Amino acid sequence: MRILLVDDERELVSTLAERLSFRGIDADWVISGEDALKKAETETYDLAVLDVKMPRISGIKLKGMLEAKYPDMKFIFMTGHGSEDDFRAGSANAYYLVKPIGIEALVSKINEALALDT
Repeated sequence: MRILLVDDERELVSTLAERLSFRGIDADWVISGEDALKKAETETYDLAVLDVKMPRISGIKLKGMLEAKYPDMKFIFMTGHGSEDDFRAGSANAYYLVKPIGIEALVSKINEALALDT
């Protein structure tokens, strides 16, 4: 499985990628929606973990853009604002985590999104 992490907080997203790699999950990371779109053109991802609030391209908008090109890609939103219910209406077929993100919670949500055994 290959994961793309997208968050404008460089330290957070790089740390999550490193911790996922310790658990055998191949994860690339970028700090903008524009970088995510470029990365997705050159790599194949099973799942994208997206920050909801980012400059220029929000995570919700980015999901729509990625989903249009890669309909099999799954999505997890990370948010430090609000709750899962706040975002459910704006983006169906996605999973949600509220920041701060624990690595075990993220791994569990990745497994759930990809319908893997935990």
